[in-house]
Amino acid sequence: MTEEIPAGPVLFCFDGSGGSLSALRAAGRLVERPVDAVVLTVWETIETQLALAGAFGGFPFDGADLDAREEASARSVAEDGARRASEHGYQATPMVRQSFQGVAKAVLDTADELSARLIVCGQRGRGAMRTALLGSVSHTLASHTRRPVLIAPETQAGSAGSAR
Repeated sequence: MTEEIPAGPVLFCFDGSGGSLSALRAAGRLVERPVDAVVLTVWETIETQLALAGAFGGFPFDGADLDAREEASARSVAEDGARRASEHGYQATPMVRQSFQGVAKAVLDTADELSARLIVCGQRGRGAMRTALLGSVSHTLASHTRRPVLIAPETQAGSAGSAR
């Protein structure tokens, strides 16, 4: 019995980090092109970030300006990622999503909505303690997806900030 490969685009999780650049490069060596791609950047409001980090609410705080900057930054990162993916032969479209329940959930929901054929993400070397406290998007994706996932480790070239 063979499993049918979804016909949707390759979904790149892209935050501009060395890990996401390494993942873009790794997929470029493994995925036949041309193929449609969506470059997804997920952002969270300051309030959501604090809540997910376990911060207590109740203090007066108007983060609307900070949230607008977060969203604008995410849009810029997604556009940069789509440009880089296009340079690698993908027919790439940027996408920005706001998350209320964590980055991994937003990625998984988007992959399902798009019928993504593959989810591509980088892996950050946070270390055991930080991963235990903060969680790992790549680990959550690998554990909870119903789709193929390519998780690429951050490389020295990826740390330099170039996807070429």
